[in-house]
Amino acid sequence: MADSLILEIADFVHMVHTGIYSEETGKPQPLRFTIQVQMKPIEHYDADTPLEASKNYMDLKFAASDALPEGVHFKLIEAVADHVCETLFLQDDRVEAVTVKIVKLALSVEQEQIGITLRRERR
Repeated sequence: MADSLILEIADFVHMVHTGIYSEETGKPQPLRFTIQVQMKPIEHYDADTPLEASKNYMDLKFAASDALPEGVHFKLIEAVADHVCETLFLQDDRVEAVTVKIVKLALSVEQEQIGITLRRERR
């Protein structure tokens, strides 16, 4: 089995224009993101291994926030997840796969987690 490196940001909340119901349109709603990026690791990490040997995990946060186009309303959170995946693939050729889990916090009544998980592999 091949080695892999998984970078992750979990439970990051960002306001996004999304939804299909009338109460969702026209205003952003909170989405909770968990994003995993799979990369091939280098052979060994020493204490002084530079950041260039991996990926800055703040790029994952950027993909789910500042990289989302301003003023765009995503009907489906699947489209939000797809945009996050594409952003991360474009940022770094070493990214082999991306998994994005999105929970729509505004729909929760009893603390349930309503959302999707999308996994894309580099094509």
